[in-house]
Amino acid sequence: MMHRPFDESVDEVTPPGTRPHPTGDVPGVWYGNGEPDPAQVDPVVLGALLDRHGWRRRGGAVGRYARWTPPGPGAGGTSLLVPESRAFPDCEDLLGEALVALARSAAPSAREVLVGLTVPSDEIRWWRDVPQGPLGAASWTVQEQLRAAARQMLMAGALAARGRAGYYGARHRRQAQASLEGVLVGPAPGGRTLTAFVPVESGRAITVRLYQALHAAREAADYQRATGGMEAFDAAVQAGVSRELTEAVIALVRGSEGTRIALEWSPAAGVPQGFAPRSEAVEFSPGDLPALREAGARYLQDEPSVPVRITGAVVRMRRSGPRGEGTVRLRVLAGAEVPHVRVALDEDSYRTAGHAHLVGLPIRVVGRLESRGGFRRLTDASNVVPVQVDEAERDRLMKSLYENLDFFEEACQGE
Repeated sequence: MMHRPFDESVDEVTPPGTRPHPTGDVPGVWYGNGEPDPAQVDPVVLGALLDRHGWRRRGGAVGRYARWTPPGPGAGGTSLLVPESRAFPDCEDLLGEALVALARSAAPSAREVLVGLTVPSDEIRWWRDVPQGPLGAASWTVQEQLRAAARQMLMAGALAARGRAGYYGARHRRQAQASLEGVLVGPAPGGRTLTAFVPVESGRAITVRLYQALHAAREAADYQRATGGMEAFDAAVQAGVSRELTEAVIALVRGSEGTRIALEWSPAAGVPQGFAPRSEAVEFSPGDLPALREAGARYLQDEPSVPVRITGAVVRMRRSGPRGEGTVRLRVLAGAEVPHVRVALDEDSYRTAGHAHLVGLPIRVVGRLESRGGFRRLTDASNVVPVQVDEAERDRLMKSLYENLDFFEEACQGE
């Protein structure tokens, strides 16, 4: 088990689905949309963020203000005077000067502090123990692996925040992706570390669930390595562990000597009830990979099919001849947390689906959403009936038909 400090700042790359915090053309200068307003900044929060990101307190007038200097070499003599509270007349002036100095600082940590002030966020940091290239640079592949694995892990946390499952497949994916749109990513050289800023307002549930899931996965892996049993992974599903999470951890560890994930709560929002203000980072090593792979396979195999009643618009029809059973693809409108499903229908149900589409109506169908294939297939389909919808939705469905009329005529006649 490795125990390395976070002695590097975050990576200057952006995982898919996240957006970098705004910067300008001048290195080290903050050009954020809506810079921190000194009148709204809590000096206690500013001090906590400076401490978190390695700034050093160098004294100051006790009970009035503290002097902070940036971490590492090349600080350029930057020094901030941060008031202890807003109780003094010059508090706002000092805060304004500190914010200007942070905006002009070349230290990456200064921009991270500004992000935390502008958008109150929980911070998730990933660190990978990988070989360094010339002058600390990392290969393109190494950086891509880090970004992709971090993205997978955030998605696993977002899925777990919507419900517990050993395997999600396509379920909840649209909603989970939407919940990650506000996540910010900080920059850093080297490809070894990456930090995500998850806004508290929209993402606190994601951070909480990911925190619980990572610790549960760590405990389950320890139990498996000690006893050979997988029971702890079964119980860990209730803490948010899933195949999606194990795959994310595997991707993060693979090709490295180990990885470390740290989660820190927003000082502006405070610590969630029942959690410690500071917690140990979670570490995984190549020795954990067999247990994680076995757990992922177990989750995939054991997740049961789900009985559902789906309302969906027909977007594709296919059968081998002019008569007999066929397959339709539905854009799900209600009844399941998946965007599309494929359904095998008998001849009468297939004809009902075709007629419904031709008049601009969705259909309702009862069946079982199969875990095989990622919950994208409905089996044992029955009770296929057209469903009335409002005029706006019907017009949109009719427009879709006209745009694909040749295809549907061919599909209904057989191929």
